[in-house]
Amino acid sequence: MAPLDAAQRASLTLWQLTNMSTASFAKLLAAFGTPAQALTKSTTDWQAAGVHASHIKRFGEFIQVGRVDKNIERICSQLACGEYQIVFYADSAYPASLKRLYDPPPLLFYQGNVQALAMPQLAIVGSRKPSAHADKITFDMAQYLAYEGLWITSGMAEGIDKQAHLGALTQTDPTRQGRTVAVLGNGIRLCYPKHHANLKQHIIASGGCVISEFLPDTPSTKYNFPLRNRLVAGLSLGALVVEAALKSGSLITANLANEQGKQVFAVPSHIDNVNAKGCHQLIRDGATLVDHPAQILEDLAVFQSPLTAQQAVSKPVTPQRAVQSTPNADIVPPLHAIPVSQPTTETPPSHQPMTAENPDLPTHLLGLLNQMDWVGQDMDALLAKSQTDIATLTGWLIELELMGFVMQQGGLYMRCRA
Repeated sequence: MAPLDAAQRASLTLWQLTNMSTASFAKLLAAFGTPAQALTKSTTDWQAAGVHASHIKRFGEFIQVGRVDKNIERICSQLACGEYQIVFYADSAYPASLKRLYDPPPLLFYQGNVQALAMPQLAIVGSRKPSAHADKITFDMAQYLAYEGLWITSGMAEGIDKQAHLGALTQTDPTRQGRTVAVLGNGIRLCYPKHHANLKQHIIASGGCVISEFLPDTPSTKYNFPLRNRLVAGLSLGALVVEAALKSGSLITANLANEQGKQVFAVPSHIDNVNAKGCHQLIRDGATLVDHPAQILEDLAVFQSPLTAQQAVSKPVTPQRAVQSTPNADIVPPLHAIPVSQPTTETPPSHQPMTAENPDLPTHLLGLLNQMDWVGQDMDALLAKSQTDIATLTGWLIELELMGFVMQQGGLYMRCRA
């Protein structure tokens, strides 16, 4: 990674001085404009900005030593050695989905493939002490969905998280390897639990990505996990909960996903399974009950798997005729119906402009379409990009919807998968 420039270094320093508080970081930016400007101010200025007393004390100590921080120097040295990397909010690689959070972190430490953060993701979360049945369901669903093109995002914890990552990693086709993102509740240099160090390295080596908003040597605490969960939800198109108790942290992720306008899925279990009471409550509250991963792909209409698209193209057209209904007519194929052992040359979905595929699309619509992604953007973001008025933009979006290029979901406009 190239050395940090002055603005990036200032952002990293301010992130440390505010003890990784997005609220205090935002207050200082609102008061002074940039991290660099905030670092030139006095403790009195910081107090007037309304930040916490502990941050002001830390800033005072920073001033006393000449506005230099040894820990920042150490981080810069580790970056130079390639131990990990940083993506800043202003960087093009910073995930657009996190920018839509009300409290996005100003930077992310990461190891592995940062491009994974821009891929279509599904959060899979659940109990840290699941039943063997729930373990198998999680593994099978993650394997199926990763094969279909979704990237599986979880917290690399014990139990359901682990099985979700392993299922996504268990692909024999090289083009489908590593479709998983791990969001840590600790610093990027640490691993929690410690015995997941091999899993962490497997994710990185396979082409996945491990990220953390916390400073590199930050230990795990119970306060970090809800912060981690908001990123798990924020990165994903939806959240799948497998076997969670009523007071499970997984419900935090599900609720955050729901608040962000994402779809929540839950796997039911036996009515006397205490560890599944949270899933049952989610279903009662409106979450979508699923017993097969194909149902998730169907409901996430924004996402169409490459395999499904290929089958739709290759399926021969036959004359319609009366067909006798059979008991098995509506049964969804089994989890292992997809031949994961047979490699194909398909590659993951891309964000390539659609110019070549849609040469007849009017210029104004093509320009708007090329500004859109399939994660989703609100009207304000599209207005800023299109530089037009809301009435005109609304008309263009309606045209694209009627043509089948764009859809609206949860207040967000996004490209449809062809």
